[in-house]
Amino acid sequence: MSRWTFYSAPGTCALATHIALHEAGAEFDLVKLDFSAGQQQSAEYLRINPKGRVPALATEHGVLTETPALLAFVAQSFPKAGLAPLDDPFAFARMQELTSYLASTAHVAHAHKRRGARWADDPAAHEAMRAKVPQAMTACAAYLESQIAGPWVAGDRYSVADGYMYTIGSWLEGDGVDLTQFPKLTAYLARVAVRPAVQRALAQAKAQ
Repeated sequence: MSRWTFYSAPGTCALATHIALHEAGAEFDLVKLDFSAGQQQSAEYLRINPKGRVPALATEHGVLTETPALLAFVAQSFPKAGLAPLDDPFAFARMQELTSYLASTAHVAHAHKRRGARWADDPAAHEAMRAKVPQAMTACAAYLESQIAGPWVAGDRYSVADGYMYTIGSWLEGDGVDLTQFPKLTAYLARVAVRPAVQRALAQAKAQ
């Protein structure tokens, strides 16, 4: 297996894949993009990911994007790490169900706080979207609370979905969610936070 290159940016959903790479013991080079400088829209990066977003993972087979796809790829590339129920199609699909929800619903709800221009041009519409974020993300938090079946989201087995739930969960308080309403989720996020792979990914994301 060739050494991969992982493209990330601090404070983004790329943290989920970053965690998964460390959990798997993958060898990779980290490239951090400066969104404030518009590096994600540079000609150089757009050749790697025409979407102009993170994460992106350059592999010996080509470049992959989109968090659910990357998480599944990492888990399947390192089966001995046990990061997904690879021997159980239904359980694997349930994991994908959750990661798809995080990408298509929770992340999109969060994006309405700062990315309203994706959906409307009217500044009043942007403000209305921002005002809706606490309610929308509280609903997401309630759903995530209901999905915690044990120490990890799927029960006794940690998976790549846990790093993704942690990433989305780390945004909730800043999105106006009262986490005291969700004691299971709060305790769960604390368990994930202390994992060495999570601490390593966070430290690398913050490093200059």
